Amino acid sequence: MSNPAEFAAWVADVAHRRDRGAFTRLFDHFAPRLNSYLMRLGTDAAMAEEIVQDVMSTLWRKAALFDPAKSSLSTWLYRIARNRRIDLARRERGDFDPDEPMLQPAASPDLDQLVDIQQREEVVRAVLTSLPPEQLDLVKLAFFDGLSHSQISEATGLPLGTVKSRIRLAFTRLRRMLEAEGVVEAT
Repeated sequence: MSNPAEFAAWVADVAHRRDRGAFTRLFDHFAPRLNSYLMRLGTDAAMAEEIVQDVMSTLWRKAALFDPAKSSLSTWLYRIARNRRIDLARRERGDFDPDEPMLQPAASPDLDQLVDIQQREEVVRAVLTSLPPEQLDLVKLAFFDGLSHSQISEATGLPLGTVKSRIRLAFTRLRRMLEAEGVVEAT
């Protein structure tokens, strides 16, 4: 798993040296996540893919505009994707309600919230790495790549029941560990 410092370094490599390897690593990490995010918002698969290509193209062209002091790379890319989606929706509809909640800018978290979020992310990353590989692989497919249990079963050749069982076991283990770390409250 990569961290925000690595992402910032890769973006700097893209901005200053047009490093294709760094861009490929960023693309491989963020493109599937952006695609899943857009599809969860109701964007059809073809449009989501088009938006992701546009966002990653923007990253290539405008990497020098990214400022890690202002936001994380994921925040920057997701905001670009969200704005592209809104722009496309406006063009398709022609008429829109400017008070639509999806069209309102997201509130910026304060510094304390950002530090808290970053600390939680670090704990979650550490806890994820402690999962057995057979569980971690399935969790990544489900939540980072956005695959359904059935799609995971087809992709891995594992029975559907095994996929569901391993993911459930992973969540049980994650919950216990996150409760012990104080990241989530015990139920």
